[in-house]
Amino acid sequence: MVARVNTVAFQGIEVKPVDVQVQLSGGLPAFNIVGLPDKAVAESKERVRAALHALGLSLPPKRLTVNMAPADLSKEGSHFDLPIALGLLGAMGIIPKEELEEYVVLGELSLDATIRPVSGVLPTAIYANENKRNLICPKICGGEAAWAGELDILAPHDLLQLINHIKGAQVLSRPEAAIAEGEALHIPDLSEVKGQETAKRALEVAAAGGHNLLLIGPPGSGKSMLASCLPGILPPLSPKEALELSMVHSLAGILPEGGLVRHRPFRAPHHSASQPALIGGGQKVKPGEISLAHNGVLFLDELPEFSRATLEALRQPLETGDALVARANAHIRYPANFQLIAAMNPCRCGYLGDPEMECTKAPRCGLDYQSKISGPLMDRIDICVEVPPVSVIELQDIAAGEPSEKIAARIAAARQIQEDRFAARENHTRSRINARADGKILEEITVMEPEAKDLLNRFAEQNRLSARGYHRVLRVARTIADLNGGADRLGKNEISEAISYRRVGLKS
Repeated sequence: MVARVNTVAFQGIEVKPVDVQVQLSGGLPAFNIVGLPDKAVAESKERVRAALHALGLSLPPKRLTVNMAPADLSKEGSHFDLPIALGLLGAMGIIPKEELEEYVVLGELSLDATIRPVSGVLPTAIYANENKRNLICPKICGGEAAWAGELDILAPHDLLQLINHIKGAQVLSRPEAAIAEGEALHIPDLSEVKGQETAKRALEVAAAGGHNLLLIGPPGSGKSMLASCLPGILPPLSPKEALELSMVHSLAGILPEGGLVRHRPFRAPHHSASQPALIGGGQKVKPGEISLAHNGVLFLDELPEFSRATLEALRQPLETGDALVARANAHIRYPANFQLIAAMNPCRCGYLGDPEMECTKAPRCGLDYQSKISGPLMDRIDICVEVPPVSVIELQDIAAGEPSEKIAARIAAARQIQEDRFAARENHTRSRINARADGKILEEITVMEPEAKDLLNRFAEQNRLSARGYHRVLRVARTIADLNGGADRLGKNEISEAISYRRVGLKS
């Protein structure tokens, strides 16, 4: 007698179907789980046994075999507990096996038969909805599953509630779609930043077009504070972006109390972070910081202090918007369409170029420190600005600047211009912001006035710009024009400002 239950395994963002087959047969009593289970899955039999005992049930004295097909797909995680338990109950005749065929099931069992939350419920619900199936998941995860569509969702608190529902003794209502509140974060207002008008303008341009930004300045000049102000001027997540981000956070198991994430992420890993922590991977592959910052901001403070290999691993994700984790038996992909904001000192001691606290080892100290950032990585940074120190006397005399709310309104208007422009083109690319425009579309949206074209060509020739660097100047110029109203052709002013943000060579 074989009972079957549908569940899933995860390979990156992809959801793979798994058929849990439970058989009771004659022979010496045994409980075997086969099909490439990891340690958590192998231990499932003890949790299932204890949960059934809590309901007053015991396993029959027979040979019990659980097969998870396909057998060559690695099964990881504790979410296989509930499918195995339901398969057992079906094989034992306690619940009708036919009732389980239309559901995709996942959940972890406690020893008292309560159903604990698991990661990956949202992508599983989307998979179930696309394949015309329904979902059984833990009660806490029901709020995020409800966003997947009109599928039938059962979200019981414990195994007894689920059994009673299947047998008609109790009715479980469909959970309501929830919004993840998350922790209340204090976002500084840009009006609190005294001076630094050039840096604030660069931050506005970066936010409007989704451009990568590097802030260079001595300690205490305000680099970190400027970066922390960025979430306050970015536009809110669109429904599609919120769903994409929530899927990644669901797989990582960090959605608070279920529901969709509604704020753009701002991830700021320490410079001691390893390459798997930043890009993704590990013994059990998990999303890295760049994927957790999907559709948001990744802030790397003290950029040269990160290991060279970790920084170089950013090069491909910055171009493609994906994080690829290569393994001998699989290639796993996570979305990583993030905006990079980085900060660094001009040299190791931090005071290169400061006439009052001049570096004693200049220029060697600055050249060695800045050369930790490779040319190919620097080529992928659209905007680079100096953040000079502001004296205490100046801080007291400078009036407060524009509030974030006013700057955010200009950024929202520029983003809307970009959205309308890309939506009007049938062949628009993977994003609706200027930083992601490429190929033919980039040529179409960056038509220049003759004098502007001459200026950019002279700059490119004198400084030996790469093709990537040339295109990134054009994208920044397009964003500047959008902030100024969205003129169809780029003028000399837009090109000049974009050129001023391009870092060429090392500063000594």
